[in-house]
Amino acid sequence: MIKKVLLFMCFVGALTTVGMAQKVKDRHDLFNNWNNYEVSTVQVGQDGTKFLKVWGFGKRVDLAVTQAKKNAVHACIFRGVPGNANAMATPALCPDPTTLDANLDYFYDFFETGSTYLSFVNLTTDGIPSGQDKREVKGGYKVAIYVQVMYDNLKKKLQSDGIIKSLNSGF
Repeated sequence: MIKKVLLFMCFVGALTTVGMAQKVKDRHDLFNNWNNYEVSTVQVGQDGTKFLKVWGFGKRVDLAVTQAKKNAVHACIFRGVPGNANAMATPALCPDPTTLDANLDYFYDFFETGSTYLSFVNLTTDGIPSGQDKREVKGGYKVAIYVQVMYDNLKKKLQSDGIIKSLNSGF
């Protein structure tokens, strides 16, 4: 199990080289193991954005930052984001686990390094995290970054790509 988790974390840097040679089950296992991260809501923007603090793990700090960006978008799509005193909890855009199974190739491409997910991320912290937001852990680094996710745009993209249904599309 630990090997699978570490393999997934290394997945960030090796996505394009490993990608198409993997079996569908292997890809699904990678996404299932991706739920091991922390996310908290800082505030909700009036322009359809969510301002989140997200943790990521990586062998190097830059890989951990990249993973944290992916985790922010992943949380909006599959986990939802918790509420706080300033904002209500936001449910996942794709709460049904079969959505991932039915669209595995889509999400694999969506999260590929330098791919679609980045168009929904505004990194709001500059530079390498420090202090309490950067921890050296066994096998690498765990870092926290503050990310603004363009939630409404993400929702529209998933609707236009047929991944989720629009509320006005009928039942």
